[in-house]
Amino acid sequence: MASTSTPLTLPVLPLDDEVVLPGMVVPLDLSDSEVRAAVEAAQAAARTTPGKPRVLLVPRIDGTYAGTGVLGTVEQVGRLADGDPGALIRGRGRVRIGAGTTGPGAALWVEGTSVDESVPEPLPGQVAELVKEYKALATAWLRKRGAWQVVDRVQAIDDVSALADNSGYSPFLTTDQKVELLETADPVARLKLATQQLRDHLAEQDVAESIAKDVQEGVDKQQREFLLRRQLEAVRKELRELNGEQEGEESDDYRARVEAADLPEKVREAALKEVDKLERSSEQSPEGSWIRTWLDTVLEMPWSERTEDAYDIQGAQAVLDAEHSGLQDVKERITEYLAVRKRRTDRGLGVVGGRRGGAVLALVGPPGVGKTSLGESVAHAMGRKFVRVALGGVRDEAEIRGHRRTYVGALPGRIVRAIKEAGSMNPVVLLDEIDKVGSDFRGDPAAALLEVLDPAQNHTFRDHYLEVELDLSDVVFLATANVLEAIPEALADRMEIVRLDGYTEDEKVVIARDHLLPRQLERAGLDKDEVAIDEGALRKLAGEYTREAGVRTLERSIARLLRKVAAQHELGERKLPFTVRDEDLRSLIGRPHHVPESAQDPAERRTSVPGVATGLAVTGAGGDVLYVEASLADPETGAAGLTLTGQLGDVMKESAQIALSFLRSHGAELELPVGDLKDRGVHIHFPAGAVPKDGPSAGVTMTTALASLLSGRLVRTDVAMTGEVSLTGRVLPIGGVKQKLLAAHRAGVTTVIIPKRNEPDLDDVPAEVLDKLDVHAVTDVRQVLELALAPATADATPEVPVAA
Repeated sequence: MASTSTPLTLPVLPLDDEVVLPGMVVPLDLSDSEVRAAVEAAQAAARTTPGKPRVLLVPRIDGTYAGTGVLGTVEQVGRLADGDPGALIRGRGRVRIGAGTTGPGAALWVEGTSVDESVPEPLPGQVAELVKEYKALATAWLRKRGAWQVVDRVQAIDDVSALADNSGYSPFLTTDQKVELLETADPVARLKLATQQLRDHLAEQDVAESIAKDVQEGVDKQQREFLLRRQLEAVRKELRELNGEQEGEESDDYRARVEAADLPEKVREAALKEVDKLERSSEQSPEGSWIRTWLDTVLEMPWSERTEDAYDIQGAQAVLDAEHSGLQDVKERITEYLAVRKRRTDRGLGVVGGRRGGAVLALVGPPGVGKTSLGESVAHAMGRKFVRVALGGVRDEAEIRGHRRTYVGALPGRIVRAIKEAGSMNPVVLLDEIDKVGSDFRGDPAAALLEVLDPAQNHTFRDHYLEVELDLSDVVFLATANVLEAIPEALADRMEIVRLDGYTEDEKVVIARDHLLPRQLERAGLDKDEVAIDEGALRKLAGEYTREAGVRTLERSIARLLRKVAAQHELGERKLPFTVRDEDLRSLIGRPHHVPESAQDPAERRTSVPGVATGLAVTGAGGDVLYVEASLADPETGAAGLTLTGQLGDVMKESAQIALSFLRSHGAELELPVGDLKDRGVHIHFPAGAVPKDGPSAGVTMTTALASLLSGRLVRTDVAMTGEVSLTGRVLPIGGVKQKLLAAHRAGVTTVIIPKRNEPDLDDVPAEVLDKLDVHAVTDVRQVLELALAPATADATPEVPVAA
């Protein structure tokens, strides 16, 4: 380590934002008053002391003096290169600054102590390696700058302290870095610091040079590419002129493809305009890529491709019957459509006013009734291509109409892509789950479908990406939906609504036998000769293990049954062939989940107490039975009024008020103790409270439940009812009669009460269901009570359920 010795008294020569290290020789301008005062003070002191005048060179950073300075000798006083007076000062050694003192002249005098910077000889191995490394780095840096004459001088320095201080000449060091070098007294530590600073600078310089080289190479490459492309264009031009040809280049290839393609006239004109733009654009222009993608899309569209319809009406009917059981309404619509098209074609009326005879049908019904699979059957029956477009969850209008070509990654809409995928202009396009289309800030896809599904407009449909007219008038659009009310009114108005109201039990058995069982046997790896399910087991599966409008759960039950049999066979528990009978179901797949109310023990039925009635409702999954419970509060509680529970909508709440008002005003006529309704609170509850319920058709059911409660007469277990009730007791018509009667049939109900004005709707109900139901059409709620309430027994006393 360095030690300190030799006290000194020296005038201070401040250096503003500059640092001088020992060994450096620097010229200073004497026109600066502080520099001149320090030099003059040093000269005055030198007159009485042998040797050259001495000053203390101290860095002053932002007005603050450093703690260490450099002893400097004034070598010469004269004129600088610009003619100003100056002094040449050489740095001799480090001095630690002490307290201020007095001296001649106007300069600031301080006391200091010189720093001993000697290093013992010979140099330790690590220090010698450090010296060697520093010299190598300094030589590399000096050679890059072309300072060859300085290289020899650096190589000749052997003193560690002088070598470290030599870096003070480095222009890349900041003032703070030079101050750090100045204040580092230990020569070895100072050399390490100087080496690290030089190493960091060389690394930064290498990175900068690498970046500059890459940039220059990129520029050179672009220039070379530009020149070569220009030369290539010139060579091609000369060759075309030499051979008398007009074709060449990619744009000319597109022109030939457009000319050769069988495009409509307006589409051809638009495509040729884009080819002209492509010829004028440069290779580097992004517009060229957009144009090529657009031209590829246009050329891939089947503008003139059409499939010939199969006008074998009886054959089409046979295909529909073979692939789907039931659904007669839909099959009749398709058959009618084919028959009309055949007659129009025979009479030369294929195209009228630019429009062809397409169709837009909306298949509305609960899940699992075969809406989606029906689309494939329609295409098969007509001999057309089939494309399915899933619309569930689509919220972006561009998904239907396409994106503008200015967007990166722009694509045509789903309708155009469906036509392109089908490869013909007259496919069957299934718009699946059209009631699940949403809307947000990106637009309303349902509004974009208005033009697609309007037979009066879709012969000139324009996609935002193509921007040419696309004739959709020959396309058969089949839309599927679970809930008609979820489809916007304007969109529903453009479609022909076909309702699929679910299957009867007999139809489910036929579907399971002819379609579901063969498919699940194949999936289970079983042969039809190995496992069979008799009709009784299928009927029990459809009636007691599943209760749905469609057949999805029924198919899952069959699959589970077959998996169980296959597993038992592999475990050696059952031999094949095996026929599943209804008595085997419990042991294979457990107990039934839906036992009809009429099959329950009389004491366990919901209608075993007064005040409970069975209604009918329509949900998104088809028809269903709905129970209504009523009770009266204890008069001592004083809780008068009407309480409704079960998550009811406003319409049902109003129906309850109407039922209560009717009984209050006509109680005497109906021989009911209506005094209880005035003094005691009435509570009406609809079970399954987590399910929202609304609609007017529960009016007669609530009236019957309240009448049963007041009279003490039970509601018949085998009776279900539906209808809206008025204040005068009239039973008004409702909707969904077919779904409700199918639900009553599934639930084991035998007697159904409906409004008289809904009697024509019975024509839509399958005959086999009507044969098993005793349907009563009524006009007045009094008729409902006569049919629904069980006769009063002689010893019956009206025990009214009391709400706790």
